[in-house]
Amino acid sequence: MAILVTGGAGYIGSHTCVELLNEGYEIIVLDNLSNSNDEALRRVKEITGKQFKAYNIDLLDKEHVTNVFKENKIDSVIHFAGLKAVGESVSDPLRYYKNNVTGTITLCEVMQQFEVKKLVFSSSATVYGASGNNIPITEEARIGATNPYGRTKHMIEEILQDVYRSDNEWSIALLRYFNPIGAHKTGRIGEDPSGIPNNLMPYIAQVAVGKRQELQVFGNDYPTRDGTGVRDYIHVDDLAAGHIKALKKIQITNGVDAFNLGTGKGYSVLEMVNAFERATNQKVPYRMEERRPGDAAICYANPSKARKLLGWQPTRDIDVMCEDTWRWQYNNPNGYEIVKETNKASKSPVQQHAADFLMPK
Repeated sequence: MAILVTGGAGYIGSHTCVELLNEGYEIIVLDNLSNSNDEALRRVKEITGKQFKAYNIDLLDKEHVTNVFKENKIDSVIHFAGLKAVGESVSDPLRYYKNNVTGTITLCEVMQQFEVKKLVFSSSATVYGASGNNIPITEEARIGATNPYGRTKHMIEEILQDVYRSDNEWSIALLRYFNPIGAHKTGRIGEDPSGIPNNLMPYIAQVAVGKRQELQVFGNDYPTRDGTGVRDYIHVDDLAAGHIKALKKIQITNGVDAFNLGTGKGYSVLEMVNAFERATNQKVPYRMEERRPGDAAICYANPSKARKLLGWQPTRDIDVMCEDTWRWQYNNPNGYEIVKETNKASKSPVQQHAADFLMPK
């Protein structure tokens, strides 16, 4: 029986695929490559020395999603697939609601059809909103997403709660990520944002590698240690390990539950800049800008529930996060861009990289 990983070619998805394969799981990847690259999957195979099926399919295409379930014996699903840029969600909310929410509904309909009722869902700490909660944030904190991206995550959580209420055979883990950073220790897979990075660490890394001139720091008058915003940064490999723990839990218990995946420690923007410079010996020039509307001063997790019920806790410190980020960025200054250009010139990405990257029939 296999684990279906939707969005498995993405940043967190590809790292979780490595963890799954190293743990001995059989995996099947489903990804439409709209904001990811199949080169990541080729490198997952390179890192692990293991093969797996991968389908180039959109979750909105119910017929082809159904065919994946017909062709394979699927036991559980880890669901990463979705659009994830906060700013883009504000400018194009309908696209986000259609893709993220409708795609998840389609997935659940097909899962229900094939009696596959075990799901780990990639949610986000954005469901908590920008203010009004005690710090550190627990899973019982007030929900109040302030942008369409966060609201799609909240809506999907509510939908999955209703799915379980209607059928108690379902077992669902809702994993609320804080701020994933870092890369695999080999430097072969990492975060490859399209265009201008939406998150702090890839922006810092692109400045350090010379791809961008300087970092913009939004706000230096917050009630924090140095006036800049404080967030909870977690290594992507620790995050991937959390999915393995959640997967093991849903294999043995029914129900639906939410878990914070964070370190429980907060670092300011300038502390992250200093940590990166210390870990890499690279200078990161920056300039101060006005605050952005809706940004919270401080946001970090209370991860004790995940530690208690999943047996999970992060192990990598901020220096390792920075070192691994830099190793990826230094060795891949343009991310997977070169591979993308190669793909265009080749007969097809399938022939170029993975004989078993399957197109819809």
